[in-house]
Amino acid sequence: MTTTEFDVVIIGAGPVGENVADRIVQGGLTAAIVESELVGGECSYWACMPTKALLRDSAALRAVRQLPGAAAAVTGNLDVSAVLARRDSFASNWSDAGQVAWLDEVGITLVRGRGRLDGARRVTVTGPDGTVTTLTARHAVVVSTGTSAALPPIPGLADVSPWTSREAVSARSIPNRLAIIGGGVVGTEMATAYTALGAVVTLIARDGVLPNVEPYAAQHVVDSLTAAGAEVLLGASPTLVTRDAGGTVHITLADGQIIDADEVLVATGRTPNTGDLGLESVGLAASSWMTVDDTLRVVDADGAVFDDGWLYAVGDVNRRALLTHQGKYQARAAGDVIVARAKDAQVDAAPWGRHAATADERAVPQVIFTDPEIASVGHTVASATSAGLQFRAVEYDLGAVAGAALHADGYTGRASILINDETNTVIGFTAVGPDVTELVHAATIAIVGEVTLDRLWHAVPAYPTMSEIWLRLLETAGR
Repeated sequence: MTTTEFDVVIIGAGPVGENVADRIVQGGLTAAIVESELVGGECSYWACMPTKALLRDSAALRAVRQLPGAAAAVTGNLDVSAVLARRDSFASNWSDAGQVAWLDEVGITLVRGRGRLDGARRVTVTGPDGTVTTLTARHAVVVSTGTSAALPPIPGLADVSPWTSREAVSARSIPNRLAIIGGGVVGTEMATAYTALGAVVTLIARDGVLPNVEPYAAQHVVDSLTAAGAEVLLGASPTLVTRDAGGTVHITLADGQIIDADEVLVATGRTPNTGDLGLESVGLAASSWMTVDDTLRVVDADGAVFDDGWLYAVGDVNRRALLTHQGKYQARAAGDVIVARAKDAQVDAAPWGRHAATADERAVPQVIFTDPEIASVGHTVASATSAGLQFRAVEYDLGAVAGAALHADGYTGRASILINDETNTVIGFTAVGPDVTELVHAATIAIVGEVTLDRLWHAVPAYPTMSEIWLRLLETAGR
């Protein structure tokens, strides 16, 4: 057994762990990062990058076909093999050599293997060859192990070798028939991608399609999927899944209907990667989400800092916002605050400023790369109502904006803002339509900056662009 000491030890070398480690070494401390799979994590190889690569070709083809002159130049359909090859390139062909080289370049020590907590400030790492290394942290241990796809307890499902997001993203060929269980972000994005790539897709959405976005936005996606040839079963609940000798999957629904498919993708949520993390060795519950304060330190059920504050949990594993960009935002805050605390034990008396992660509560931007896309930040009507806020909602037809009409013939979309009645500021924004992704950051700035509507009138959108939607929403708001 080898023992090595560092200022900070990070378990998990996805984008979140990498960003924590980078801030640590930039702050003049030493960092070791532990990884049992590929450096770069889920986002680089099985999520953000390859999924968007899968979706981009069909989005570009759709855009071309909505412009008469450009449409005349299109003579064929998608080249599926070329789409998959481009996806592979964005996943670095599932090699982390480039990411490892970056760790070496910036001075972060990589330790390959399965990392587990083994008491305060101590992590044991079992390497691929069985060698055990003990890493001791002088100041902090950071857990950034992320999440994995959750498998619902549907009888027979585990026995049919179901796909999760990983298999869907890395598939070497397109099945003729794909059934998707779950109508959330993964389910709808993969339904969009696989329908465009030629599969006959059935989306089984027991709890509805995209239940956490504004209903009008979700309906646009349902209508688009249906128009593209997918079958969307709302409120349908699988009760049994089997695979016959010929390889066909049979999904029995509660109403007796049977869906046949060549593969079934399960996209019903995520579970934290904490089951084999050794949490019990420090007095925490195994397999649990890790609760943190705004500086990402682990806290107990009463909100008190755990032990003496050496343990941090950053990214999806703390369940604050399961999005890569939010995890990286947390990572920057956590890395900076660990450095600050290491250099000054009295630093907790100071206001935290950028060291605290507060955007997770009031300004979380998200883009869903369906066709059409959905871009949102802040509250929805449902969440603002649940929070007891006094607000009003304002909607506008995005297709009536000159920039959108120029963007594509027959452009269909919608946008809305929520206005806090007490502060006269925007607290929520949603847009649905082709290529609305780039609208979200302006809304994020307005919400984070708590910009009043009186000031927003002076943020003049360029004409003719889709950003003119802001002027139309303000005009509709009336003040």
